[in-house]
Amino acid sequence: MSIHDHDCHTARGEPFNLRALRGQVLLIVNVASQCGFTPQLRDLERLYRGYRDRGFTVLGFPCNQFARQAPESAQAFCRFGEREYGVTFPLLEKVRVNGPGTHPLFAELKRQAPGVMGTGLIKWNFTKFLVGRDGRVIRRFSPRDGVEALIADLERALDEA
Repeated sequence: MSIHDHDCHTARGEPFNLRALRGQVLLIVNVASQCGFTPQLRDLERLYRGYRDRGFTVLGFPCNQFARQAPESAQAFCRFGEREYGVTFPLLEKVRVNGPGTHPLFAELKRQAPGVMGTGLIKWNFTKFLVGRDGRVIRRFSPRDGVEALIADLERALDEA
């Protein structure tokens, strides 16, 4: 199954058309406002602005499963991201990435790119999934991996027709 086949919603609860992003390279990230990795929002925005004209999009999904580091609503998170980090890439619905109620998109991401030693769990906020133009996960990056760690894979994916 392609990543594009999953239903997602905006922070306001309106349908978000992932199918419209077919043919683009995506970076899908579970994000939080009160995490030590939150400053990565600035780097993700810089990456988005630098590569969006080549067919690249970052999608951020607020997640409150890790030490309650995203307690606000999805809409409030959007305002926070715009105000504090200048985020213009899509910030979408608040999701669960593990356990009961895992969003189907994240279940598919984890199925295609399991974590260390094959675990299906996402260990923390700012886990990143690089998805190719074909809707398949190219690589999973840990929260500690900054954007510099994924640039080579991103550029390779963007160069593929």
